[in-house]
Amino acid sequence: MSVLEFLDPNSVVPSLRARTKKQVLQDLSSQAARQLPALDDREVFETLLQRERLGSTGIGDGVAIPHGKLPGLDRLFGLVARLERPVDFEALDGQPVDIAFLLLAPEGAGADHLKALAQVARILREPGILERIRAARDASALYALLTRTSASQAA
Repeated sequence: MSVLEFLDPNSVVPSLRARTKKQVLQDLSSQAARQLPALDDREVFETLLQRERLGSTGIGDGVAIPHGKLPGLDRLFGLVARLERPVDFEALDGQPVDIAFLLLAPEGAGADHLKALAQVARILREPGILERIRAARDASALYALLTRTSASQAA
């Protein structure tokens, strides 16, 4: 499974202005609902909030992968956002987050959801990738960077 299967050029937010973890989750939920009309942004937000209550999705190095499963969703959906300012996400390493990769899955996704999470984490741990994400000028550059990375991962 490549990132291209659940990330498209419209799913890249190069400059998210949220100032708190809750605002990041709200903004990601709104962005997702705009692209997936079958979803309600409030339902997406509540799903992400519930997952965060289990433990932070901040995986370290300034990265968070908020995720959840939703009824009414018929495919995996990814959205990546670069935050204008780092936000305390209660990450495992205590570092603030400036890159968030939202992953939503259908309620019955099972192993596909876990495989997608693992792939996103693997790509974001590639040497130098976070620096290149942070340096990308705009959404298209960020998208190109992630899709090139995913293509090299698939090989």
